[in-house]
Amino acid sequence: MNKSNFECVSFPLLWRGVGVRLKYNLNFYAIELILQVKNLFYFMLQLPIYLDNNATTKMDNRVLDAMIPYFMERYGNAASRTHSFGWQAEEAVEYAREQAAQLISAEPKEIIFTSGATESDNLALKGVFEMYATKGSHIITAVTEHKAVLDSCAHIEKLGGEITYLKVNKDGLIDLNELENEIKPETILIAIMYANNEIGVIQPIHEISIIAKKHGILFFTDATQVVGKIPVDVNKDGIDLMAFSAHKLYGPKGVGALYVRRKNPRVKITAQMDGGRHEKGMRSGTLNVPGIVGFGKACELCKNEMNKESEQIKKLRDKLELELLKLENVFVNGSITHRLPNTSNLSFKYTDSESLMLGFNKDIAVSSGSACTSATLEPSYVLKAIGLDDDLAKTSIRFGLSRFTTEEEINYAIQRIGVTVSKIREMNSVGK
Repeated sequence: MNKSNFECVSFPLLWRGVGVRLKYNLNFYAIELILQVKNLFYFMLQLPIYLDNNATTKMDNRVLDAMIPYFMERYGNAASRTHSFGWQAEEAVEYAREQAAQLISAEPKEIIFTSGATESDNLALKGVFEMYATKGSHIITAVTEHKAVLDSCAHIEKLGGEITYLKVNKDGLIDLNELENEIKPETILIAIMYANNEIGVIQPIHEISIIAKKHGILFFTDATQVVGKIPVDVNKDGIDLMAFSAHKLYGPKGVGALYVRRKNPRVKITAQMDGGRHEKGMRSGTLNVPGIVGFGKACELCKNEMNKESEQIKKLRDKLELELLKLENVFVNGSITHRLPNTSNLSFKYTDSESLMLGFNKDIAVSSGSACTSATLEPSYVLKAIGLDDDLAKTSIRFGLSRFTTEEEINYAIQRIGVTVSKIREMNSVGK
């Protein structure tokens, strides 16, 4: 058998009932064999591993336990004021409002329940635009905002509003001097997200609020990726309106909130849905009582457990990142100092994200960007905004860890991704 034939040989090797494909190759096949044998030690590990927690999180069992009675026993409409079913539902909603408010150091009356952060973003932006139309129609935002903000701003532009889109630097941060220079007498709102959903970069929220207050402008932030991960205090941060969502903090999908400041200043917004004047006239519609109960419970759990679990999550994120950076030609996208503890966005040069995920997506759930833009094949607009060219942007993977992520899962991910990257690079090298 000549050398070329020898390198093509492969056959199944059975060991304790586990099929392992033995491949003779002086390059990556030998590495793959070692990994597959090593994977026997992960035999009890539950696959696939979920590392896409910026898209959504697994609901905590304690949240589900709190919700169940409001599906089957206490199923009243919170707006029904004439019987005990309605009273029970209303009491549950108000308790959840308190739980959500405590997590962000707000007053319960400042919490408006919605169907999620996208609705909250729309309500804040369009509601302020309509309410303060006599003062002006200029809004300042950033090019890296979530699509819910960018698309709402595009809608406002069609209505005659003026939008300024701030650029960001290579770390993903806005320039505070540029922000202040863009303010004009007609400016009514600054809308800058607390932390980016793709790269996890945290903006200088307090400093932005100081500029807004200095010029008498309202400040809105989409804090969907932040609330429940790091401490948020709307008063210390100087936030006037803030969007957040249950399913990003181990709660149910389909429920979120908009914080609306009641004093210093008292913020007013125009409702975007009519029909019952629920939620203090700002958001009509029958309240999702089970979802709101779950949202409240999730907020309570995060308030009590967030600091400790964030340290553990960051430790695992750092381990994953440091080990993958050893592969060489791997780069961290965005700031490594001003970012969420659970997020890492990496570019793997000489690969592409589609091939990478095809190589391990049966075992590991990750994404190449925002879930809201995953249908497009275009490179991430966030990564392009921080200076990546199209080719490098297309090699990027977002990792999002959670309270449920284990060290065993991270160890498996490191090995599995490492082999996949090596294989793709070897194949690309052979093809050249």
